[in-house]
Amino acid sequence: MTRRTDIPSKARVRAALTRLHEKATETGKRPTVLALAREFGLSNTTFRRHFPDVARDIAEAARTSTPTAVTPPSHYDLLVARNAKLKRRKRELTAHLTLAAARIQQVTLDNQRLKQQLEAATSVTRIGTHGRRPQAH
Repeated sequence: MTRRTDIPSKARVRAALTRLHEKATETGKRPTVLALAREFGLSNTTFRRHFPDVARDIAEAARTSTPTAVTPPSHYDLLVARNAKLKRRKRELTAHLTLAAARIQQVTLDNQRLKQQLEAATSVTRIGTHGRRPQAH
């Protein structure tokens, strides 16, 4: 069963399109029909069905506009990005190491407990070798 969605007025759509164009000039990305549809909580198809002229305007603007020239990142920007990536990786590895150490501690405690249960179940007494020196023959 489909849900009933409220279709916005043409004025609201045009105002949202203007905001999308302003945002696009700031970010350098082109506005899309999907972005405009999502702003109103509509699917792409529903938006195109109710506002074909707006969808056509956006598609036409995308065809006629030239993409802005993208400048390659500077050496400094590359280093900053690499440094951030390394910091994220270090945090991940530190978290994994902490979890591994905790797991090793848990397994060690479990092993000791199981040894004690085994000795108690089989009535075996452990003879310690600490404090004794090996005898010479």
